[in-house]
Amino acid sequence: MSRVQLALNVDNLDESIAFYRKLFGAEPVKVKPGYANFAIANPPLKLVLLENPGHGGSINHLGVEVESSDTVHAEIARLTDAGMFTEEEIGTTCCFATQDKVWVTAPGGERWEVYTVLADSE
Repeated sequence: MSRVQLALNVDNLDESIAFYRKLFGAEPVKVKPGYANFAIANPPLKLVLLENPGHGGSINHLGVEVESSDTVHAEIARLTDAGMFTEEEIGTTCCFATQDKVWVTAPGGERWEVYTVLADSE
């Protein structure tokens, strides 16, 4: 299953966690200093909160979480064939997890990642 990821900058992580618990009726699956994420089943959404005081209420980045590295590599090939510049990060550590991912930037400057989580990390 794939799901869209929305990564938001928030001013206060604890207040934001409390709000999204109520909004989605779900607990975060990971909470670390300055970071939390929710894996919402309905609608399928990965909500990432990044504590970034003074920038709350803005999008940090967008993404699509996929099931495997094979899917990430297929997306790298597809996006390259479409003439889109990609930035690849294979085996990178981000958001307290080891991931394979590819980034593209939309005309408006918003950054999108297609990624898979390989393992949790500190």
